[in-house]
Amino acid sequence: MAERALARDMGTPGMPEFGPWLAQASILVVDDEAGMRNFLTKTLGARCKFVVAAEDVRQASDWLDRKQFDVVILDNIMPGKNGVEWLAEQRQIGLFADTILMTAYADLETAILALRAGAVDFVLKPFRSNQILNAVARCLDRRRLHRENFLLRHELNAEADGGRRGARLVGTSPAIQAIRETVARVAALPTSILITGESGTGKEVAARALHAGSERADKPFVPVNCAAIPTEMLESELFGHAKGAFTGAGERREGLFLHANGGTLFLDEIGELPPAMQSKLLRAIEDKRVRPVGAEREVPLDLRLIFATNADLETHVRDGRFRADLYYRINVVRITMPPLRERREDVVELAEAFMQHISRELAMPPLPLDAGVRAGLHAHDWPGNVRELRNLVERSLILGGFPPEFQRDMTEDDALHASVDDSLDAVERRHILTVIREAGGNRAEAARRLGISRKTIDRKCAAWGM
Repeated sequence: MAERALARDMGTPGMPEFGPWLAQASILVVDDEAGMRNFLTKTLGARCKFVVAAEDVRQASDWLDRKQFDVVILDNIMPGKNGVEWLAEQRQIGLFADTILMTAYADLETAILALRAGAVDFVLKPFRSNQILNAVARCLDRRRLHRENFLLRHELNAEADGGRRGARLVGTSPAIQAIRETVARVAALPTSILITGESGTGKEVAARALHAGSERADKPFVPVNCAAIPTEMLESELFGHAKGAFTGAGERREGLFLHANGGTLFLDEIGELPPAMQSKLLRAIEDKRVRPVGAEREVPLDLRLIFATNADLETHVRDGRFRADLYYRINVVRITMPPLRERREDVVELAEAFMQHISRELAMPPLPLDAGVRAGLHAHDWPGNVRELRNLVERSLILGGFPPEFQRDMTEDDALHASVDDSLDAVERRHILTVIREAGGNRAEAARRLGISRKTIDRKCAAWGM
C-alpha cells in the first residue's frame, strides 16, 4: 500500500489512476520559469506520448504552428503578455486544444477572464504532481467524450443515409476474392486509396476493411458523403471554423478532418465536390494541414485518406469538372468494386447474411430462402447492386414474404445455379456459418455443436476470407 501511495505521488508510469489516455497525449507547457518547465516536463514526460516546453508565448506560438496538441498548460503571469491575453488571441486565430491555466493568484476576476478566453481548467500554484496529472486527465476525458459523441452522432446520420457500420465483404466469387487480396495488400500502407464502382456496390464496406487492416484500426473511421453536405457548409463541416467566423458561429468547432485525426477519413462521392473545395482539398492532402474557416493558423494533420466515387472521374477531368492534379493525387491505388450482376454466385450468401442480420435487428423470424427464391435472386439484374438486395430482404421480411417475381419455378439454367449453390462445399459452408451465428460468434462453442475441432473451423473460415 505504501508503495502504491508513493507511486501515485511520484507519478510512476503504468499506474492506472489517471486514466488510459495520458499515454497517447501531446502536451505543450508554456511557462517563463525554468524550474516549473522542468518539473512539468519530468512529471508529464514519463506518462505522455509527447511533451514540449516553451519559455514564452512566441515559442509557444511557433510550436502550435508546427504540431497539434491535445492540452496546453499555460502560466498566466509572464513577461510581455499574460497567459489569458495570449490564449484569447490564439482562440481567435485557431487554437483547438484544451488549455489549463496556472496562476499563483486565486481571484474571481482572473478565473472569469480565463474561462472567457477559452481555458477549461484552473490550477493554483504551488501544486503537486498528482494535481496537474488529474487536471490533464480531466481534459483528455472531456476531449475523448466530446469526440466520441460527435462521431457517434455522425455515424448514426451516416447509417440513416445508407451507411452500414458493421458490414463486411461477403462472398466467395473470384471478383470479391480479388478485392479481399487487394485490401490485405494495401491496408497497412499510408497510401491514399480511390475506390470506384456503381452506387450500392459496397465502397464504404471496402473502406472500412482497409481501416480495420491498418495500424489505425483503433482510431476513428469517419465517413463523409460529400454530396450530402450543402455547398455553403462544406468547408466548415470538413475543416471546422473559429468563433465568429460567420453569422451563427458562436463557438469554435473542429471539422471532420480534425475529428478523424489519427485515424481514417473516408470521402465518398468525391466527384461531387465543387471546384473551390477541390482546390482546398488538394492543398490539405499535399500539406497535411487544414485551415479552419475564419482561422489564421493551419492545423497539422495525421490521418489516412480514402476516396470513393461512382462517377467517371476521367470524363470529369476531360470536361473540366474535376481538377486533373487532384485526380492524379488521389488515384495512387484504385480498387474497383464489381457490380452484383458480375458476382451472381454471391447473391444467395449475401441475402442469407442480410436475412440473419436484419431479422435480429427487427426481432422477427427469418424468411426461408427456398429454391424458387434463390432462382429469382439469381435471375435478377440488380441495377441497385448490394444496396438493392439488402432493401429487398428487409422489405420482404417486414411484409412476410418475397415479391412474386422472386418466387418462381426454376428453369434449367436456374436449376444449374441452384445445384451449384447446393453443392457439398456450399451446404457445408452455410451450415457451419449458421451454427457460428447461432453460437453468438463463439467458434469454440460452434465446434462443440458440430462435433469438429476448433482448428478445423478456423482453417475453413480463413479459406472463406473470414
